[in-house]
Amino acid sequence: MSSEETNKKNRSFVGGAVILGLAGLLVKVLGAAFRIPLANIIGDDGMGYYQTAYPIYVLFLTLATAGIPTAISRMVAERYALDKPKAAYKVFRVSSLLLFLTGLISAGILYFGAGAVTRMIKEPDAVYAMQALALGLIFIPLMGSYRGFFQGRQNMRPTAISQFVEQLFRVAAGLGLAIYLLPKGLPFAAAGASFGATAGGIFGFICIGLIYLANRRTIAAELRLDNSADEESIKSILWTILTIAVPITIGSSVMPIINSIDTAMVKSRLISIGYDSDSARALYGQLTGMAAPIINLPQVFTQAVSMSLVPVVASAFKRGELDFMRKNISLGLRYAMLIATPCAFGMMALAKPIMLLLYPRQQASAQSASACLAILAMGVIFLSLVHATTGTLQGIGKQHLPVIDLCFGALFKIGVNYFLTAVPALNVKGAAIGTASAYLVAAILNLWHVSRFTGTRYDYVAIFVKPAIAAGCMGALARLSYELFHRFAGNMVSTALAIGVGVLAYVVLVFATKSITMEELENMPKGKRIAGLLRRFIR
Repeated sequence: MSSEETNKKNRSFVGGAVILGLAGLLVKVLGAAFRIPLANIIGDDGMGYYQTAYPIYVLFLTLATAGIPTAISRMVAERYALDKPKAAYKVFRVSSLLLFLTGLISAGILYFGAGAVTRMIKEPDAVYAMQALALGLIFIPLMGSYRGFFQGRQNMRPTAISQFVEQLFRVAAGLGLAIYLLPKGLPFAAAGASFGATAGGIFGFICIGLIYLANRRTIAAELRLDNSADEESIKSILWTILTIAVPITIGSSVMPIINSIDTAMVKSRLISIGYDSDSARALYGQLTGMAAPIINLPQVFTQAVSMSLVPVVASAFKRGELDFMRKNISLGLRYAMLIATPCAFGMMALAKPIMLLLYPRQQASAQSASACLAILAMGVIFLSLVHATTGTLQGIGKQHLPVIDLCFGALFKIGVNYFLTAVPALNVKGAAIGTASAYLVAAILNLWHVSRFTGTRYDYVAIFVKPAIAAGCMGALARLSYELFHRFAGNMVSTALAIGVGVLAYVVLVFATKSITMEELENMPKGKRIAGLLRRFIR
């Protein structure tokens, strides 16, 4: 492989991660723009109907898709690596039919079984919200097959665009229908809000379908040039999809299951050291409802790194280009750390100001929850490593290993939670330590497995030390800036200015420590323009 081809492929990986990360950020912002006004429109009772239906819909959606888009991405990438676009296209057609059927069956079960389910959980008026979500189970899984196909071709733009369109129509339709149906009663308003997910799925599918049609001529040309024989049966393709997808689905279910166990364990351990039921519930709410959601934002970018790594690693592994593969693995880990480390140090340095900024009307709870945020922030670093290494292991066909490693982490979390939550000085902070330690265990095991099965030798200074130095200095400067600004301004202004100082300081420190070079920056989307601007200030 020539150096020009190698650089092109590296740009594909980095550019894809940036595109998916930015799209994920926009989706998160739009999600917040949906939940907050929706709660004001339909109130607690209406949100009760909505929240009764939505988790069940998510469960059905998980079962309907079952990690198949990731499987498609890897299988398509492997076949393109062997110059077999016909085989890749066959994977796409078979998986599309599979996802359509699973989605159709799931939609039917959810729609016609909604009445029985809502009566069983004693929320019969939530039946309309549940039925409004059912149709989305046809379109969203099918959209996943198109996303997986384009990702396998190392084109992340269709996924990013369709994600944005899906969320945009979800917000617009959901809020619009909630307002329109509110006079008919809260159950119908909640159903209108729920139908937003279905509308988003429909328009997201239309969007990616149009993108596919726009690329149809290019795909057809690739197929005409492929003279290879059709060696794979539909049965073998389905079996391969399932062997990849099932472990991914199991892995995505591990932490939610453990978190469900936590709900009972943490409260009971808090009660065992003298807290009453209401106080234990309040502390657990500070951890899971106030602190935990904040650490989800950095995951948008590290998950984008993971998704972009799968086809790149799979393609290189299939071609036997191991040096190129190892280079991308190291690059993925380094970029994950460059993203996660400043987020972690920044949240640790400004934990209390951030919590007070987000929850100004609940100052006592916000201050109490800030300690949990500071602990969970460290878990961001470990979780980003889990994401990056999971993408690598999935790419080389070892998708079962991240599941096993996460199970070990989850077991460790249960033990830590049980003992530390019962320490009065720690109380609910013990559960936060348990969560961070679970990701640490899983990250260490994943790193070991990646090294063992790919032969990757980690440059610890470049991957871990340099980003930590830059992020540590940034965190200290952000905290000092906050203390200085807070003498003259309120918490909101002081926090915003401190974050701004931290961001600028980190940019300078990243280049000062050579954690990233200008040449690497230029390989990113719009990187040459950004590098040109930075060169005016950084010599």
